[in-house]
Amino acid sequence: MLFGRKTSAMDWILVFLGNPGPRYAMTRHNAGWLVADAVEAKFGTRINRLKFQALTGDVRMGDARVFLMKPQTFMNLSGDAVSQAQKFYHVPTEHILVVSDDVSLPVGKLRVRRSGSAGGHNGLKDIIAKCGGDGFPRVKVGVGSVPHPEYDMKDWVLGTFQNQDAEDILAAAKRAAEAVEAVITQGTDKAMNRYNA
Repeated sequence: MLFGRKTSAMDWILVFLGNPGPRYAMTRHNAGWLVADAVEAKFGTRINRLKFQALTGDVRMGDARVFLMKPQTFMNLSGDAVSQAQKFYHVPTEHILVVSDDVSLPVGKLRVRRSGSAGGHNGLKDIIAKCGGDGFPRVKVGVGSVPHPEYDMKDWVLGTFQNQDAEDILAAAKRAAEAVEAVITQGTDKAMNRYNA
């Protein structure tokens, strides 16, 4: 008989927000999935197993075993997938780390937060509603604000990165992969001090 922790135990759930399907690739709303690609490259893992209405994988970051998720529910129902994994693995809300796009930040700028409101982001809003409140950390990736007030927000977030913005967002995705590791292995405060500068 083996003692100690079960092999199925997970310490963290790391969620990358986006929309499934090739038409959404490289759109502003899928910045979280670009970070997922960077995490796969950094840790030599794959997020490709279908479970809990998400593409999933797992990886070890420091001493923590981390369950990786790319919900396939579309953005507005992200909480459906995340709540299933949370209940299965008994992960507390404060150990759900969410990576999302943020239209209030310039393209490529990162912001690590300990908790907070959805800030108008429907994916975060659904996770808050279905996973025990807003007390989870997140890494926000700046995608730039709408060019003028009359511009439709939906069109903006579903638009694709072009030219320099495309280069900047891919570089930001690599930094965000480092930031999520810092949150999990060093704590949110240290990650905030390093990546919010």
